[in-house]
Amino acid sequence: MDIQYLLWLQDLRNATGGMFDEFFNALSKFAVDIMPFLPFVIFWSVDKKWGYRYIATWGIGEIVNGLIKLTACAYRPWIRSNQIEPAGDSKVAATGYSFPSGHTMVATVTYGTTFAWQKDRRRWLAVLCGVLILLTGFSRNFLGVHTPQDVLVGFGESVIIIFIVGLAQKKLEGNEKVLDILTFVGLAAVIASLAYIMLKPYPMDYVDGKLLVDPQKMMNDTFKACGAFTGFLIGSYIDRHYLHYEIPVGSPELPILTCTGAAIMFAWKEFFAPATIVAAFGDHWGNMIARGIMVLFAMCIWPVVIKKIAKVNR
Repeated sequence: MDIQYLLWLQDLRNATGGMFDEFFNALSKFAVDIMPFLPFVIFWSVDKKWGYRYIATWGIGEIVNGLIKLTACAYRPWIRSNQIEPAGDSKVAATGYSFPSGHTMVATVTYGTTFAWQKDRRRWLAVLCGVLILLTGFSRNFLGVHTPQDVLVGFGESVIIIFIVGLAQKKLEGNEKVLDILTFVGLAAVIASLAYIMLKPYPMDYVDGKLLVDPQKMMNDTFKACGAFTGFLIGSYIDRHYLHYEIPVGSPELPILTCTGAAIMFAWKEFFAPATIVAAFGDHWGNMIARGIMVLFAMCIWPVVIKKIAKVNR
């Protein structure tokens, strides 16, 4: 039934001459290439408490999604059926197993956290975020890269994580002792996750002597997630105990400093990390280290820069 649904959407794509392909592709890429920087923008310049909540939700969501993917090891729709022809370069660009949808997860944790934050303040923004979640999830089906169950579980896991992180933040706010314990529990969970994905068996199916899906390639996203979450755990510990970053509200330099910080992170992720750390340490450990550095920069280095410049010019 899921493949039949994708074939129906594929016929719709073909009947419309692919006129909606780029729109839905852009919507998907925006969710995973741009939206993950929103938590740090919030952290630096809007609301530190909500910034923490965004980053924690995003980090946990990435790891949970990766672990489920590497446990289920579900093949992409075009591997399950040679009738499926996904739009664009999906066959080459796909970086993980199919179930659950990583794009839907990222869209839901970012737009969904915004929904939770703004539903009683700016309802129009909350409604917009809800629409963007639905459109992003649908785009994964429309483009032929995920089944409906991939999208539904990606959405469901994210909603659960948003709820748990929000509840934990309310219960534990100001309780430094418990937060420190959770920091070390989180680091232990990262180590356990890495051990699990490296030691577990994976399907090794061949067609005409060619491996259908290389599990080593499928692990990359989870290594990145473990690196980012490690950076968050260490960065939050340093901030709570040593930096005590406070947003310099009203500083005229804050908007440009925020944009500059986001630009540096984007450049590191897309250009400099692949050319340096990843090239030196390989896809797995290189990506993990690079993401850890990126998040540590966002939580420890750039807040110091903001404090110094904003303080000098106030």
